[in-house]
Amino acid sequence: MKEKKVSLLEGFKAFLTRGNVVDLAVAVVIGAAFTQIVNAFVKGVINPLVGAFGTKDLESYSSCLKGPCVTDPKTGEATEGIRILWGSVLSAALSFVITAAVVYFLLVLPMSKYLARRAAMQAAKDGVQETLEVSELEVLKEIRDVLVAQRGGPTG
Repeated sequence: MKEKKVSLLEGFKAFLTRGNVVDLAVAVVIGAAFTQIVNAFVKGVINPLVGAFGTKDLESYSSCLKGPCVTDPKTGEATEGIRILWGSVLSAALSFVITAAVVYFLLVLPMSKYLARRAAMQAAKDGVQETLEVSELEVLKEIRDVLVAQRGGPTG
């Protein structure tokens, strides 16, 4: 038997036209756009609000690990000491939590409720169908028993 060889281009075309690959590409693009919105929200709204309770923007909070931290006023970079920018980490963590919450409450939760409702409806439909099949079987058995009894033969 001779196997048909698939060309490299045909294999690549089949890979690209699979539904999962296209869905994944769309999800990545939408996710990247959504991440920009969340990051802008955190930087534009959350960070200043947190800064209002403190003395500066959230991303500006830092600690000095070793020695006095001296910052060059022109570039804003540390010239002496080791600076830990924990405000940036906290800002990124807030971005992650907000993104995860929005994805869960606006996408995952409604979709799981919809799928559960759809599964319940399908189960109810299957139950009705099974009941109808059992009822039909019972009616056919009764008809058979009546016909056998009319002929005077054994029942069972």
